[in-house]
Amino acid sequence: MASEHEAQPAAQPSAQVLVASNRGPVSYVLGEDGSLDARRGGGGLVSGLSAVEDKLWVCAALGDGDREAVRRGVGEPGVRMLDIDADVHADAYNGIANSVLWFVHHMLYQTPLEPVFDAEFRRQWASFETCNRAFAEALAEEAGRGAAVLVQDYHLALVPGMLRALRPDLRIGHFSHTPWAPVDYFRLLPDDIAEQLLRGILGADRAAFLTRRWADAFTDCCTRIVGGTGRTEVGVHGLGADADFLRRRAHEADVDERMAALREQTGPGRRTIVRVDRTELSKNIVRGLLAYRALLDDRPEWRERVVHVAFAYPSRQDLAVYRDYTDEVRRVADEINAVHGTAGWTPVVLHVKDDFARSLAAYRLADVALVNPIRDGMNLVAKEIPVVSDHGCALVLSREAGAYEELGGDAVVVNPYDVSATAAALHEALTMAEDERAARTERLAAAAVALPPQQWFLDQLDALRRN
Repeated sequence: MASEHEAQPAAQPSAQVLVASNRGPVSYVLGEDGSLDARRGGGGLVSGLSAVEDKLWVCAALGDGDREAVRRGVGEPGVRMLDIDADVHADAYNGIANSVLWFVHHMLYQTPLEPVFDAEFRRQWASFETCNRAFAEALAEEAGRGAAVLVQDYHLALVPGMLRALRPDLRIGHFSHTPWAPVDYFRLLPDDIAEQLLRGILGADRAAFLTRRWADAFTDCCTRIVGGTGRTEVGVHGLGADADFLRRRAHEADVDERMAALREQTGPGRRTIVRVDRTELSKNIVRGLLAYRALLDDRPEWRERVVHVAFAYPSRQDLAVYRDYTDEVRRVADEINAVHGTAGWTPVVLHVKDDFARSLAAYRLADVALVNPIRDGMNLVAKEIPVVSDHGCALVLSREAGAYEELGGDAVVVNPYDVSATAAALHEALTMAEDERAARTERLAAAAVALPPQQWFLDQLDALRRN
């Protein structure tokens, strides 16, 4: 439950547009001297809300700095941060959202051994309910009469139904940033939990998804499990890249410096295959490395002529399975370099420390972009690289990425599990004629920016108000 120290709402609720998300637009770092340093984030929601007045962002305090800020009454205008008990939040976030719901929607379970829904799962599920209830209560307290509330993602799937019970006057939307599992996989969940999740989202006037495929999967689950979607409209909003920001940022001095460093690492005249991902299990980094190894094994003409620039930034390292996966990424990259590397050529240039400027430098340098997730809600990297590329970039794209719906016609499409076919796709991309690559890049970039972040958010808001 929310702490007694949580910042209190205004006496007269007035916000007309509210967003709820686990992570907010600002976070706080607690210094050794007791000082608090505010760090502001970006992204589509931040950009979209900048154009809206009478707005409020409700989010969770995610660390010691955030919780201390709430206790001191430190905060940003238009942001309400909830100081939910740290253990309760950890159970909800790591125990349920990231270790159950994420795995279901990305179809990641090794089903002979997992999942196991036992008493520990039920204990953590109670924490998930508690967190969602804290959000619903805060939104109910803050929202003005008839306000629009946009609830974000699987972490808060129960909020719409809880909020509807508290404030039937509100216009409530829910947006899923992940895929949605097909019904047979979704039914791995205990029957009551599957129904509770669906009914939670169906408390919204409008449930929206990144692609038609995920929207249809949700509708199918509702039809099969609870008898339909009822009064809830199901919509699609395919988040696009922020072209103006990316192009401006990609030509700042620190990006130029990192381009020079990357060129030195790859060596003169060599082609580059670039991937930029978090070390999520769903991103399929290991199979991408195996496909590159197969390319070098099967087509020796590429040895010393191509470098795989692989950025695999750590994610969820508090979970053992993610730490193990990160270790496996390093192991396979080291193995490729040990087997194929020469005194003047490092086949895989692997970076695991997050560096946005370096990512943009790689975007600009890429001859081939490798985006091969097992399953992905959208995958903005697939959209960002064609927008930023200096000289045109061939895109090797998994058919299981949400971006496939918009970009598949101009990408080299792969089955993410087929390492041999992915190696062949890399060869096709590397040998693509320059004029064809340029033409494809131009079409990919146009599709990628069709719904930039601010418009993506405002379209959802308009659709909710019309509902």
